[in-house]
Amino acid sequence: MRITPLDIQNKQFPVRFRGFDMQEVSDFLEMIREELEELIRENNWLKEQASRNEEQIREYGKLEVVLKDTLVSTQEMVREYKETARKEAELILKDAELKAENLIREAQEKAIKIHEDITDLKGIRRHYREELIRLLDNHRRMVEFDIRSEEDQGSEI
Repeated sequence: MRITPLDIQNKQFPVRFRGFDMQEVSDFLEMIREELEELIRENNWLKEQASRNEEQIREYGKLEVVLKDTLVSTQEMVREYKETARKEAELILKDAELKAENLIREAQEKAIKIHEDITDLKGIRRHYREELIRLLDNHRRMVEFDIRSEEDQGSEI
């Protein structure tokens, strides 16, 4: 059975001959009652504080779980972003390599075409030169023929 401050306050002791000084007993009981009340108040306050602390600890525990989940999610998201960025970089690099290969191939094809055109133009130039030489040669022969003809006609006169 627990003793309350009211129990102490209401406690009566039988009076006997040569017993305790009643005033001292009453004063002592009053002092014990006040001390017990103070201890009970403090105990209740500590219980309330402990209860609030426990609730706060539970809330912190929940918050910790949420933060851990968030951290894990964030780490996973960062890993996925890195992986995606790596894949995109690889795709960009492959695309750039393909474009470079295409540009090189096109440049080589153009170079070959230009070389072929140069060869064709050299052939055409050679052909025109030969034609020009033949034409000049024919004209020279015609002029020589005309000169001889005039000389021959001049000698006949």
